[in-house]
Amino acid sequence: MKNCKIKNASLAPAGLKKIEWARSHMPVLERIKKRFAKEKPLEGVRIAACLHNTKETAVLAETLAAGGAQVALCGSNPLSTQDDVVAALASEGISVYAWRGINKKDYYWCINKVLDIKPHITLDDGADLISAVHSKRKQLIPGIIGGQEETTTGVIRLKAMAKACALKFPVIAVNDAKTKMMFDNRYGTGSSTIDGIMRATNILLAGKRFVVAGYGWCGRGLAMRARGMGALVTITEVDAVKALEARMDGFEVAPMLEAARYGDIFVTATGDIDVLTKKHFPLMKDGAIIANTGHFDCEINVKQLDAMAKRKRTILPEVDEYTLPNNRRVILLAQGRLVNLACAEGHPSEVMMMSFGNQALATEYLVKNAGKLKNKVYEVPDEIDREIARLTLQAMSIKMDVLTKEQEEYLSSWTSGT
Repeated sequence: MKNCKIKNASLAPAGLKKIEWARSHMPVLERIKKRFAKEKPLEGVRIAACLHNTKETAVLAETLAAGGAQVALCGSNPLSTQDDVVAALASEGISVYAWRGINKKDYYWCINKVLDIKPHITLDDGADLISAVHSKRKQLIPGIIGGQEETTTGVIRLKAMAKACALKFPVIAVNDAKTKMMFDNRYGTGSSTIDGIMRATNILLAGKRFVVAGYGWCGRGLAMRARGMGALVTITEVDAVKALEARMDGFEVAPMLEAARYGDIFVTATGDIDVLTKKHFPLMKDGAIIANTGHFDCEINVKQLDAMAKRKRTILPEVDEYTLPNNRRVILLAQGRLVNLACAEGHPSEVMMMSFGNQALATEYLVKNAGKLKNKVYEVPDEIDREIARLTLQAMSIKMDVLTKEQEEYLSSWTSGT
């Protein structure tokens, strides 16, 4: 296991079984992998990836390697790495620098290690890799063909860089692909966040007041799943259109200061800072549970919670109880980090095959178009988006109609009247 740093190499056999399970539920990526293995479109390409190290990510790494790429992988969150999975990847010859519970210093050491391969392509969950290149490793920029970003938060960062003319190579916003955003963000987040909460606490959701902060694709997916479990769901929003949409979808809409008084469970899904703060914690009922499903641990102000609590204790793994001066207890899950990855295993394989299918094909697209793209954030090409949808339908044995020539002509014509 050269060019690796992991926690426990002996976990590799268990990790290989996990990867095998994921692979069997990701037929789209397996189809791409078979073509890549035959055509080798990534021959000689060096790829640095800062991603959540799950069994599904491992299947993506195998796919890229099958295409001829040299892959170096690090984690994008201190609590999202699955140690058995990275041990398995290391045993397969993938360079990986990641372990669960990593501290901040080591986190950035790992980022620099994957950048040491002098990548042609970067893959990001949260844009930390791209940020490191632009701030600390600028000498690598001339050799980078392009990058990819898979999170809403990361795309926001990169668009801000592009607007300020600070982005020095093209980036594809994989997050914004329809076959990613509308499925991974909605169905994946809804399923895995509920899974994380249930694994950590084993509480009954039916009848609980469940507060979701943010009604983007992640928030609406979570709200849908919480309602399906019998919870009474309240949405908090700052966007008038999204707040109206939440109401029309049948959810209660309220300011967080109001919802804080009656919620049993709170989950932040906004991508912004200070969604839950010292203004809200004292208002919460005794035993209120708070969690975050946004990428960064900035949505719940844990520093303020720590400062105001008169006592803190760990009840269960990743379940911390804070006793406030008013003697009410607030229960924080996963230290305010991604609850679906820290307390569970992340999104189901079936939805990640679409997201990672986009990443694999977008990598091939960047290589084919090297030197032709400007230094800005691009959408995933429509033909890739539609190909992933087609392959997914095929894998699910679902057929659909096809337009006739007359129908196509009618839809493209302006001469047909009433």
